[in-house]
Amino acid sequence: MEAKSDPLFNLQAFLDQTDSGKTILTFTQKQTLFSQGDVADAVFYIQSGQIKLSVVSQQGKEAVVGMVDAGGFVGEGCLAGQRVCMATATTLEDSTLLRIAKQTMIRVLHDEPTFSTLFMEYILARNIRIQEDLVDQLFNSAEKRLARVLLLMAHFGKEGKPEPVLAKISQETLAEMIGTTRSRVSFFMNRFKKLGFIEYNGGLHVHSSLLNIVLHD
Repeated sequence: MEAKSDPLFNLQAFLDQTDSGKTILTFTQKQTLFSQGDVADAVFYIQSGQIKLSVVSQQGKEAVVGMVDAGGFVGEGCLAGQRVCMATATTLEDSTLLRIAKQTMIRVLHDEPTFSTLFMEYILARNIRIQEDLVDQLFNSAEKRLARVLLLMAHFGKEGKPEPVLAKISQETLAEMIGTTRSRVSFFMNRFKKLGFIEYNGGLHVHSSLLNIVLHD
């Protein structure tokens, strides 16, 4: 196993050398990991499962701002000086997470340059994804936004995962992610199915042909 290709291996290998400041947590589906406004004092590494990040406006309107899979981090804003959590993190399925106290994470990043480099690459990649999401919301139709979200959730283009099965996710959540209504999501999903871009067979399968929707002008 190559260290550079397995963040979980690197993280646990480095943190195994630390006796304190880390806790393994298990959550069932739809449990809250932390809420918007909570004190930000830890970073969470997702060992298994999937996390939804959402925010609520002062008017009470909720929006999904991100989905983080196994191998990703949430709560890393505390490392940049955030005192409170800017979003609510909720599990979409049974999940196992490694909670790393802020000071422990800072110490590991300082003492382990290899892991520090990997973590920086992860953060930069996430920032690029956020910028792409913003452009997507500003310029693309709801149908293209939905197609892109499904492809991203299915890890399209990643080695060894040509047509994976997505975790169960509601159409309401998809609607919140792309800024449209559930009825529109249902309409588009039915259209994708008729065109053979997706199928339901023990879960939702996304085919690479769905990329045609994203690339079509």
